[in-house]
Amino acid sequence: MSFSVHTRKSSKKPFPLEHLPPPIPRSNYFHFQEEKQRLQLNKFLLDRIFLVAETTASTEKKDIAEYYEQVFQSIMKHHLGEAVTGLLLIYRTFILHILESSSGTLHRILLDYVNHNKNKEEFFIQGMKIIVVSHNIPTRVFMQWYVSVIKVPVIYLEDVTQSESLEEVITEFLTQIHKLALYFFKTVKVGSKGPGDNLHQLVPELLLPEEIIRYLHKSEEFIDPETFLNMYNTPMHVTLDSEVVWPAPSRF
Repeated sequence: MSFSVHTRKSSKKPFPLEHLPPPIPRSNYFHFQEEKQRLQLNKFLLDRIFLVAETTASTEKKDIAEYYEQVFQSIMKHHLGEAVTGLLLIYRTFILHILESSSGTLHRILLDYVNHNKNKEEFFIQGMKIIVVSHNIPTRVFMQWYVSVIKVPVIYLEDVTQSESLEEVITEFLTQIHKLALYFFKTVKVGSKGPGDNLHQLVPELLLPEEIIRYLHKSEEFIDPETFLNMYNTPMHVTLDSEVVWPAPSRF
């Protein structure tokens, strides 16, 4: 006697993959360290820029400080980038401004100044010049952004720079700024307001005379922010006339 066995075909359809529940994320300390390192590597590179500018006669310290505070807050609110640190020194008729942040943030700060100068109303910061730009700096020298009014006697320009070349003035400028930055780094605690308007009493030997700032401001060797931004946005690869003709010329 023989028995025939019939295999029943299943009528069930395979369960679609898209309906499967999402996998439960599994993590451990090693994965946490990997993610932490990945985020650190994705941080923006830091740049440092040195600016000098002239202020109008009626400009007050609070006007300049409030302007930059609003610019910083607006940029950080609408754009990704590093926080701004640095030092703003307000002289009688000039300012010296050192800024540390990511390149995108610094460019937007310069762009805001350029846009203000294009308006019909006179802006209280005039004739800004870029003295030095340092790219990819290893670390900050200022832990936050400080503002200080410099109250020192004005010395005539000829008495200081009549026998010095521009290179010598720049060397003195950078040397003094470096010493002043080290003073802030070593003595000013994070979160404090800094020395305020007492720098001329605490470290008068570290402060640049206003005529040095005036000299650099009037020098034609330095460019303004608009020229700098135009250079930065100019394409590196220029299309030659020979590359837009047809047929394309052969090159060997």
